[in-house]
Amino acid sequence: MTISSDPFERPLPEGLSLETLAIRAGIARTQYQEHGEPIFPTSSFVFENAAQAAACFAGEEEGFIYSRTDNPTVSAFGRRLAALEGGQACVATASGMSAISATIMSLTRAGDHVVSARELFGATVQLFGILGRFGVSSSFVPLADTSAWARAIGPRTKLLYLESPSNPLNEIADIRAIAELARSHGIPLVVDNCFCSPALQKPLELGADIVVHSATKYLDGQGRVLGGAVVGGRAYIEDTLGPFLRTTGPTLSPFNAWVLLKGCETLAVRMAQQSANALAVATWLEAQPQVARVLYPGLASHPQHELAMSQQKTGGAIVSFELAGADDEARRRHAWALIDNSRILSITANVGDVKTTITHPASTTHGRIGAEARREAGIGEGLIRLAVGLEAPVDIIADLERGLARIGR
Repeated sequence: MTISSDPFERPLPEGLSLETLAIRAGIARTQYQEHGEPIFPTSSFVFENAAQAAACFAGEEEGFIYSRTDNPTVSAFGRRLAALEGGQACVATASGMSAISATIMSLTRAGDHVVSARELFGATVQLFGILGRFGVSSSFVPLADTSAWARAIGPRTKLLYLESPSNPLNEIADIRAIAELARSHGIPLVVDNCFCSPALQKPLELGADIVVHSATKYLDGQGRVLGGAVVGGRAYIEDTLGPFLRTTGPTLSPFNAWVLLKGCETLAVRMAQQSANALAVATWLEAQPQVARVLYPGLASHPQHELAMSQQKTGGAIVSFELAGADDEARRRHAWALIDNSRILSITANVGDVKTTITHPASTTHGRIGAEARREAGIGEGLIRLAVGLEAPVDIIADLERGLARIGR
């Protein structure tokens, strides 16, 4: 669990920009006055005496006890991310899925109900299925249909859950409207901000109550480590989620936390450049005859372009597009041919890396949710998801052009 403050944290002036907070927030120097953030690879912490140990274990005195519950490096990452998201507190976890599952499980019990967007990362869909075995039911509604959200809420609904932009279709939720709906029912709205990161979108400022992250993605930015995080109000983080995490133990390692701290330092510049690269690639794709449609919020052709630009700084770095084809078999064949003939793009399902990645969602990230569920979510066999990196856009486009030229051969 990430404590809300550290007695040695350097106080910062109010009103600092995100770029400055990403570099300066959360730093608590040791007695050695190091300039770089230290790593604390220790399982436990010692006390001056038995009385201090008893006070820390009883919660009467703030301090580190055991790295399953908190660690100075992990705490520093949590404080930095809370500052970036504009939240009161943050907990860091071992992965994005552990952050999501801990959030949902901490807010529900058997007999409760969750309303979720239909358009979700495949593993999150599977998670809701697993929770059903423990008596937590779920209803899935179209992400962009706010009226459907209202109709799905019942007397046992305990939270609303969404990701925006969605994975992999880049659909946009009206976060302000859904947050207002959640408030009117006295239930929290949880937003997965993985695709945008706080550099592009701040759901808490739009009315959301809780933000979850796969820190593995853009917060790290170079595909090095796994990590997750939950940001929200202090009461929820410390009194509800914190005890759950202390007991269940999805702990982020100090080394991974340190890598994520360093990743945050370049978050703003990476997201700005990757977004610019993505727009260039999306614009080019839109003009290609083999491409049926391009799904990128930064394009004026995106059906929710205006909403996206009212919530996000840019269109982000994820570009999805659908290839034309006579039927599902042909579309899948075309998609695989394009992917297989790339030479610099990495064929992997991860996103957020400085290296551009390419994947076929229907057979990878969403392959286990079933064909009918994919059809309902709009994930077709011709769909390809690009997570655009920092290579020169001209080289990314040349690689895609090489793949498009192979379609049908």
